[in-house]
Order: sequence, then C-alpha cells, then structure tokens
Amino acid sequence: MPIQVLIPTPLQQFTANNAVVELDAVDVNALIQALDERFPGFKARLCDDSGKLRRFLNIYVNSEDIRFLNNQATPLKEGDEVSIVPAVAGGA
Repeated sequence: MPIQVLIPTPLQQFTANNAVVELDAVDVNALIQALDERFPGFKARLCDDSGKLRRFLNIYVNSEDIRFLNNQATPLKEGDEVSIVPAVAGGA
C-alpha cells in the first residue's frame, strides 16, 4: 500500500487532474522528488530554488504538520496520507 498524496485543486492541473496520487517514498523530500519524476515541474510549484518548501504551502502527514515533525526529512511509511495545503490569506 503506497503513500497517498492529496493534491489541492490549484495543483491538480499539474497531475493530469488527479486529486489523489499514490507513490512510494521514505520521507517528504523523496516524495517531492517522486512527484516531480512522475509529473515534471511539480517540484518547482512546491519548492524554491534551494529546495526548501515555499512559505505559502503546508504539508501534513496523517494530519500532523511537518513543521512540528522533521520538516522535509519527516519519514513516511506505507499507508501514510500526505496533504499538500496552500495557505489562504486575505480579509478586509
């Protein structure tokens, strides 16, 4: 059972309109690389030129924010669910 990655609507255009993608990876960094291999250019949507996640993105592993785990080095295992959540800002 691979890792399920929940793709937000604004990024689904880069995953052939798939809302869920299944991949194998040992950690979040490897998952981002696997996404980019399967969907070329996807990593550029998530990471800056130095490879760090963009500030306006949050990634959760089984509902846990990776910022409170090991960031991009957060380990993954079969059956994990990873959510990519763009930050929402605005207001009056």
